[in-house]
Order: sequence, then structure tokens, then C-alpha cells
Amino acid sequence: MSGAGDEQAKRAAELRRQLEYHARRYFVYDDPEIGDDVYDAMMEELRAIERERPDLVDPSSPTQRVGSHPVSRLEKVTHLEPMLSLSNVRTESELRAWVDRMRSHLGREGIDPENFSYVVEPKVDGLAISLVYRDGVFERGATRGDGVVGEDVTHNLRTINEIPLTVQDAPPLLEVRGEVYISLHDFTALNEQRAAENLSTFMNPRNSAAGAIRQLDPADAAKRPLSIWCYQVAISEGLQFERHSQALDWLRDHGFRVNSEIRVVRGEEAAVEQCQSWERRRGELEFEIDGAVVKVDDLELQRRLGSVGRDPRWAVAWKFPPTTAVTTLEDVRWNVGKFGDLRPYAVLSPVSVGGVTITSATLHNEQDLARKDLRAGEEVIVLRAGDVIPQVISPAPHVAERKGRPRRPKPPSRCPFCKTKTIPPAPGAVFTKCPNPLCPGRAFQLLRHFVSRGAMDIVGLGERQVQLLLAEGLVRTAADIYRLREDQLVALEGVGEISARKLLAAIDESRSRPFARVLFALGIEEVGEVTGRNIAQQLRDIDTLLAAPPERLEQIDGIGTKMAHSIRAELDEPRMRELIAELRAEGLTFAEEGPPPSEGPLAGLTFVLTGTLPELSREQASELIALAGGRVTGSVSAKTDYLVAGESAGSKLEKAGRLDVPVLDEAGLRALLDGGPG
Repeated sequence: MSGAGDEQAKRAAELRRQLEYHARRYFVYDDPEIGDDVYDAMMEELRAIERERPDLVDPSSPTQRVGSHPVSRLEKVTHLEPMLSLSNVRTESELRAWVDRMRSHLGREGIDPENFSYVVEPKVDGLAISLVYRDGVFERGATRGDGVVGEDVTHNLRTINEIPLTVQDAPPLLEVRGEVYISLHDFTALNEQRAAENLSTFMNPRNSAAGAIRQLDPADAAKRPLSIWCYQVAISEGLQFERHSQALDWLRDHGFRVNSEIRVVRGEEAAVEQCQSWERRRGELEFEIDGAVVKVDDLELQRRLGSVGRDPRWAVAWKFPPTTAVTTLEDVRWNVGKFGDLRPYAVLSPVSVGGVTITSATLHNEQDLARKDLRAGEEVIVLRAGDVIPQVISPAPHVAERKGRPRRPKPPSRCPFCKTKTIPPAPGAVFTKCPNPLCPGRAFQLLRHFVSRGAMDIVGLGERQVQLLLAEGLVRTAADIYRLREDQLVALEGVGEISARKLLAAIDESRSRPFARVLFALGIEEVGEVTGRNIAQQLRDIDTLLAAPPERLEQIDGIGTKMAHSIRAELDEPRMRELIAELRAEGLTFAEEGPPPSEGPLAGLTFVLTGTLPELSREQASELIALAGGRVTGSVSAKTDYLVAGESAGSKLEKAGRLDVPVLDEAGLRALLDGGPG
């Protein structure tokens, strides 16, 4: 072989090494070191070398992830070790009974551990698969099947970027178990795309993932956004682990994607609490879970406990109530938002989802409604996860293929609340609008927003109370809330003297909300929580804001030219000027407290918040940081100065550790606020 040929071979090997490394940084660790353009350039260079030198093409090359040919059928394969199923529990008492059975079994063998250590993992609702590596090279991937025999789906698993094709320092034989899934965001987008193409939609992310894995053509599988979490080392010749958690650490260190929120806990009380924590937080996750898996961490105890049939004694699945269901979309109706936007919502045949009976659900906006191709009278899939508002995510399977379907729902030509003729969406917008600023529907939404937690946070003044005050004519605008009297409240149905006094105290207490919260509460269309905080920090008081030209507003973080002119126009509206004047007269805060951002103890510092702090809410912590001149962002990066972490801190805490970002608890944050850095 010529010298040039040797150089090409060396360069191809180096490119493969770099591409594999950077793919792990991006897909597994969510911490890329290079931009997409650099990665794509390296990939194209490697493809060019392989086109010129076919003898250098390697099955484990990143260029070959979708390079295999379609198969005529899925071959059956026998697993090297059976893929056991898990027995299920559904309540705390059933989990404790499972622990008692383990204790009893080990007691018969003369083992009496005081407390087990458990690994508690999310039970991802996907498709279990097996990955086999020989000498560090991905050889075969298979579905679980019946636990003994599965189907060879290597050609499709190779398309998943999160599955390493090679493993450094691997044993001669390695089998890894994992769960292939599709994230909720990607699932929604996939169903919308299929509905737009008049294809049948999927019932849930699991069906979609399972269908992708069993495709005969890997190019078809690659069109679906598959991901994977790895959760077990099943076989490892030459590797010795004492605990399951050690095996998970080994997987992480060798490029396999392992969920960062898996926890090792001591004792059944902690195991119960961790399962309940997963159930509480399931609505916050980017992927769907249908339970939590509890495993004994000690592998020797696992061996001694053994199995009953195909169920291991040392592991159990705590199953949660389902989050999706199929029901009939009886009607599409429309609400009006605080800015006049008409928002569709679904009237549903009652259906139980996640243990709650659902009769209505959000449909977001008319563009989303059209994309999903939802029609009254047809069956739909409803999603409810945790405390998230129920939503209709797609038609039920095969609905889109039917003939003679009902008409598509359209926004009304007149506002359902004030009967004003509606205005079609402006270019680039997604809402038909009611242009009437005095629309009673808009008035209700503005007041509801004003008293909400992120705004003035008036405890005891919820949606029902706002409706009642409006219906009785006691309030017309937000300023009227601060003029309410005890005798007026007591006269209302269901309100006693004690309740009235508590509500008046909460209203009075809200007068001390900081300037940024007041700006957000006003209901200016372009001013959210972050923008309100930035305006308050930069302009300092309401008089400066009311006099600021659009060019000055553009200098504030997050405000562009269009936003600046929109904010300026709203502030110039006589109704807005009148409301601000009345609220000032009622004693609300219209000036920023503390030093300017450039002079505060946290000036120039960027913070990220995660988890639950003992005393401070996330809003309160953000306000304190902002008042001290700091900046709060949503994601950890190399530019983050501090991560403030509370209980149940998740992947942000792990990423902060990888990037050497200092981590503070609430006490550390308070100390920093008092004394500044150092």
C-alpha cells in the first residue's frame, strides 16, 4: 500500500475516533464541545475517504448507521441470558409486602440484612432491547420477545446515535440491556406530521418506538426520533461488579446513555419515597414513564434471591395509573384569552386518565388544531401527566384513514363572549382575535392573570372567586381588587367573615410585590416574567418606563424592535395609563429596590436553579438573585457561575459536576446574597 493510502487509513481511523467521541458528548452527555458545522464537516470528510477507498469502510463507522440494506424478515435470536419480566405492585403496601417476601426468603438461607440498598429507576414506557458487543464492537441487537427468543433488529438499532457502535476497553463479550423510546415532544411532532400526510397516527410513544424498531428498512426506522436509556449489564466476561449501581457507573463511563436521575437509596422507606417522587414528577419529564423499578443493589443478594418463573425476586415494578386514554371528542369550543386571542378547547366524553376523570382538554391554538386534524365526533387520544392540563394529542389510530369524516372545526366569526366580529390571524400569528378591549371574556382572563402565582400571587383569589366578583359587579379592573371591603365580601355566597378577612389580608400583602412582578401582572402582551424583570432592572421605575422611546426599550435584554414598539403602544393606551395610575394610588410598588444590576453583589453572575429549596420558591430565589444584580437562566453551560440545587435536583446537577460549575444549597445562596462572591 502506498504512503498516501496509509495516510488515508490513519485519517479515517482518527475521524472515526473523533466522531464517536463527539457523538457521545452530544447524544449521551448533552455537553457538546464542537458545533454542528464542525461535526458535519468531519463526517463528510470521512464519507469522502470511504467513497474513494471502499476497502476502508468499516461496519462500526459512524457513516454506516443507516448504511445497511433492508431485510426481508426479522430473524429470531435466542438471548444469551433470558430477559426476565418484572412482577408489578401498585401501592405502597404492595411494595412493602414485596420487601417482606425477600426478607423471608433470605432468612431461610440464614441471611438477615437489616436494610437493603435499592436502586430506583424510572420505568420508561418503551421497548426493551438487548445489545451484544464482541471485542468492543456492536454485533447484534434484539427485542425482548418472549424473554428467551427475540427478533434481530440490529439494522434499526444502528440508526440510534445514542447507541455506541464501539466501546473502548470493553470485555470480550458484553451484553447491555436498555429501553428504546420516543420523547413526548418528538412523539407529538411525529403524529402531527403523519396527520398532515393523511397517515394513521400512533396511540402513544411506545407504539411508535416499537413500530420503528420492527421496520425492515433501516431508512424507515431512521425517520423516527428514537432514543435509548441503558439500565443493565447482563453479561460481561472479565468484568466484576459487586453492585448494580457500579455497573450503571461503568456504562456511563463507557459511552452508554444512563438516566442521571436513577437513585441508590437505603431502606424501604427511602425506596417508597423515591417511587412516589417519580410519580409526582412524571408530568415534568421529557419522556413517558408508566412506573418506577426498584432493584436490590447488591448483586450477590440478587443471585441468592433468584427468580420465580420469569420474575426475579430482587426487582419489582411499581406501576402508575396510565396517562393516556382514548375517548370521543364531542365538540370544539372557544375561550378568549387576556389579549383577545381565541383559544380552542375540547369537550370530551368522560374518561379516566391517571386516576382522574377528564371531560375537557386544551387544544392550544387553531394552527395546532388543524395540524392534528381533530374533528368533533371522532375518537382522540388524551394525555394527562402529573398536574399538566389534559391535552388532546392526536386522533385515535386509523381515524385519519376513514372516509366521510366530519368537517374541520373553524374559529367563530364572532366572539363567543361579546359577539364582536373576530379578526383572522395576522401573518405569522396562530390566533383569531376578538378586537374588543372591553370584552368580558378578556376582562376575566386579565384579572385571573393579575392575581396568579407568578404575578401578584393573591392567595384565596382564584378563578372561581374572580368570576364571582365580576358577576356581582364588585370589580371591573385590577385596581378594584384593592378597594374591596369586608362587608362586600361577606355578602357573597360561600364567604364568611374569617375568609373575607384572610382574603383582604392577602390583597394588602400583595402591595409589597416587587416592581418586576407588577409589570408582569399588568398583562402587557410582550412582557412575560423574564422581560418584566429585565425592564425593572434596567429602567428602575414606572415613570422612566412610561417615558422611554422604543429605541431605549430595544437596549434591554430580550427586547427587539417589534417588541419594543408593541410595548410602547400598549403603555400609551389610555386604559393602561389609567390602570397604572390607580394601582399607584393603591400603594403598589412601581420602582425597583436595591442597587442597579451593575452595582449589586451578584453583578455579572449567571445562576441556574434546580430542585426544590427548603424555604424559597423558585420565583422568590430568582427575584433575590435579580435584585442583587445576578441573572437566572434555564440551562447549565460553561458560562454558568453557580447552580442552586434543592431536593430532587436532576440532570442539571450532574451536568454542573461535569462542567465544574459550583453548586450552592439555599444556605449557600443566602450567604452569597449577603456577602457576594468569596
